[in-house]
Amino acid sequence: MTRPVYISLPETGSTNTWLKEHADEIPVPAVAVTDHQTSGRGQRGNTWEAEPGKNLTFSMLFKPEGVAPSGQFFISEAVCLGIVDTLRRYLPHPETVKVKWPNDVYAGDRKICGILIEHSLESASAIRHTIAGIGLNVNQKEFHSSAPNPVSMFNLTGKVTPLRPLLEQLVEAISANLEAPKEAIHDRYLETLWRGNGQHLFATPSGERFRASITGIAPAGALTLRRADGSETSYLFKEVQFIL
Repeated sequence: MTRPVYISLPETGSTNTWLKEHADEIPVPAVAVTDHQTSGRGQRGNTWEAEPGKNLTFSMLFKPEGVAPSGQFFISEAVCLGIVDTLRRYLPHPETVKVKWPNDVYAGDRKICGILIEHSLESASAIRHTIAGIGLNVNQKEFHSSAPNPVSMFNLTGKVTPLRPLLEQLVEAISANLEAPKEAIHDRYLETLWRGNGQHLFATPSGERFRASITGIAPAGALTLRRADGSETSYLFKEVQFIL
């Protein structure tokens, strides 16, 4: 991937929204980064808590090469692994940095990074461009939202991490993974899954709770779970969730 243009925004509602509104006016690839994101968006319609100037809130705009809409989950895998690869260089127990399906990054059992990926389609068979929004907890010491399990790099290391070098390392790692062979990225994603081994507790929107193990992830992102009785079911995002 060509080296991206960096766009610094002192304050904005959402870096994803800003890039979406300016996608036809700026070079691709591009990275929009802000010190203060006032309406950061997360998965499931959640907001993202980030103390101004303490964390990384940024979005990458790029055109995926050779990725069809039906195989778009590769992009999520590559972005997640770029973040995992970078954080493992910094954190004291790198083996505990994992990907929580579909695209959160955990350190142990605590969420350190949230990702929101949005695609613009050229046609049913081509992605026009992708925007990957990333919120990484870096130097924030305390969290006050209702999020159940946030953690920051500072909480884990006791050290302040300079933001700009970290941002550039993240972008470089994500870009490298986007150019890597799809099968290799998929295999690494499966190996890096949080709760990827053994049986764990899940829930459906109807309130059903059950124990199951992860047996696979489809190219479009569907998660296949095997219950204790041996039956297997595939779930799309929002059709099932982990119980923390």
